[in-house]
Amino acid sequence: MEALFFSAVVVAIAEIGDKTQLLAIILAARFRKPLPIIGGILAATILNHGLAATAGYFLARWLSGPVFQYVVGVAFILMAAWALVPDKADDDDVKSTRGFGVFITTLVAFFLVEIGDKTQVATTLLAARYQQIVLVTVGTTAGMMLANVPAVYLGEAAVKVFPLKAIRTAAAVLFAVMGVWIIAAAALSR
Repeated sequence: MEALFFSAVVVAIAEIGDKTQLLAIILAARFRKPLPIIGGILAATILNHGLAATAGYFLARWLSGPVFQYVVGVAFILMAAWALVPDKADDDDVKSTRGFGVFITTLVAFFLVEIGDKTQVATTLLAARYQQIVLVTVGTTAGMMLANVPAVYLGEAAVKVFPLKAIRTAAAVLFAVMGVWIIAAAALSR
C-alpha cells in the first residue's frame, strides 16, 4: 500500500502547475464539457502511466543491485530540481487535435503531452523503486486525477488558489527525500 499511497501523493503534488494541468484548464475553457475531459484525462493517464510503470518495473528487473538503486536515487534528486521549473501550457497541443470529439481530443492531447513529463518520469522511477506496476499506476493515476479534476471544474481559479511556487517546492522536497532515502537504503544494504 505504500507504493499506492506514495505514488498518489508525489504525483498529485508534482502535477500542480504542471503542463498537463494547464492543458486541463485550456480544454475546460475551450470545450466547457467537464465529464468527457475528465474521462479523456483518466484514459490517457492510465495508458501513459501504465506503460511508464511497466518500463520502470522491467528496467529495475534488468538492471538490479546497489548501482541501479543509486541511479534511481540520483534520478529522484534530479526530479527534485526539475520540479522547481515552472511549466507553460502549449496551446498547439489542443489545436492539433481539432475535428475530434472532446474525449478523443483530451485523450490524445494528454497522452502526447505526458510523454517525457515529470509525472511520467516519476511513475517510471516509482515502479522501479517499488516493483509494483499496478499499484504505482493506480497511485499515479489517482494523483493526476486529484490535481486535474479540480482544475477542469474550477479552471484558472484552481491554480490561483494554491501558491504554485510553494507546491513546486514541496514536490521538489518529496523527490529529494525519496532520492536520498533510496541512496541511503542502497548504501546500508551493502
